[in-house]
Amino acid sequence: MTLKNLQTLNWRRLLKLEQYTVFGLDIGSSSVKIVQLRKDGHDWVVTAAGMAEIPDGMEDNKTRRDINTVKAIRKCFGATGIVTKFAVYGVCGPEVAVRCFKFPALPREEITGAVTLEASQVCPFNIEEGVVDYQLISNSTDSATGVLVAATNKMVDKKNRLVQDAELNGTLADADGLALLNCFTESEKSYTNKTVAILNVGSSFTTLAIVGNNSLPFVRDIAYAGNDIIKQIADENNVSAETITKILFGSSDNTQEQTELQLVTSLAKACQKLITDVTETLRYYAAQEKSTFVEKIFICGGFSLVKGFVELFNNNFPASVVLWNPFEKMRCEADRTCMDVLQKNGPAMAVAAGLAMRSI
Repeated sequence: MTLKNLQTLNWRRLLKLEQYTVFGLDIGSSSVKIVQLRKDGHDWVVTAAGMAEIPDGMEDNKTRRDINTVKAIRKCFGATGIVTKFAVYGVCGPEVAVRCFKFPALPREEITGAVTLEASQVCPFNIEEGVVDYQLISNSTDSATGVLVAATNKMVDKKNRLVQDAELNGTLADADGLALLNCFTESEKSYTNKTVAILNVGSSFTTLAIVGNNSLPFVRDIAYAGNDIIKQIADENNVSAETITKILFGSSDNTQEQTELQLVTSLAKACQKLITDVTETLRYYAAQEKSTFVEKIFICGGFSLVKGFVELFNNNFPASVVLWNPFEKMRCEADRTCMDVLQKNGPAMAVAAGLAMRSI
């Protein structure tokens, strides 16, 4: 994928280009989520949505895992009835970096070089083996301020290959954190100019995205998420991860088993590392931005649907913590099946919704 294809940074406004119909494609490690939206005045309307589990998504065999992922993408896409094949997909993890920059006033032709140099200094990987894109937020006579995104070629190529193998067109790539902020700022207008955080807890990664009154995004991916929590609970109770998953997500009928495993205590213990990581990141943000602490935390992602998870976080942070379903404020024009998916799994599909808000 070339640099010009990595359109990652237009998270505040739609691109002023000829527009084609696209859909958001969130390829996780355990499931695939697809959302298609259309703009109706100032509001977003859901025209299609779907979700498909990836069979044996954590299988060690990479080839088999990729095959299962492609099957899940095809299944999910086919179930939505979407006609266009233009997909906007997301990337996250240690091979993706989102950073703000502020330079002294520079001629526009020198900004790209300055951004590349900045990326080489702040990114945790060799920038020569990746792609960099940026968006200027302001460019005055005093300074140039903006946001850069860098991702390794390996990460982008992997996601693009999965999309192509599913016979779709990977038109744009976006950082998951920016997609979350894009979705939030478009759907939660009442929080404009307030400092809030969106915490997306997936299976393999947790993405923390913050936006304050300076309009600059702060994004960090944390390598501790749902799978790690499940594994720790399973190890502590000497049962399989599959059993813990069924209990946590309410698909087990053995209520006595829940009591015996003392999942409330186990869940709290297993989440402590994530709570600590998020707390330290919030403190770092406040110190860097010389800002007040985050006023409210909106939790989403697949693991946010675990009973008691949001309450656990709410008890460990001074800021209010709430479950966030972005579709609660969107009209749905799709069929009943789509509406049921959004009602049940809406918080898990926030990234896909943010990706769907892009335009080409």
